[in-house]
Amino acid sequence: MPVYRIHRLRDQQRQQFRSAPHTSGVTSVKQKDYREGGTIEAPSAYAAWSSLQGSQDPLTVGDLLETEDGKLSICKYVGFEEARWHVAEPSTV
Repeated sequence: MPVYRIHRLRDQQRQQFRSAPHTSGVTSVKQKDYREGGTIEAPSAYAAWSSLQGSQDPLTVGDLLETEDGKLSICKYVGFEEARWHVAEPSTV
């Protein structure tokens, strides 16, 4: 069964994320906006979300699940969508 690494959106970014308009497609996220949140073993991202719903620290909008091979899924109001770590472009100056 897959093991997901949980990345929790920091509180100061959570309100900004909640008020941003929904976009479809891949979401670019910055590592500095997240903190480690442990791991969970589940057959899918939705199963992980469901099993954490009754816990003291459920997955909420903006949180990420990362598979063992590095694929990210972001929790949104409409479900999980693909995400990627933002990589800054090198300066050409």
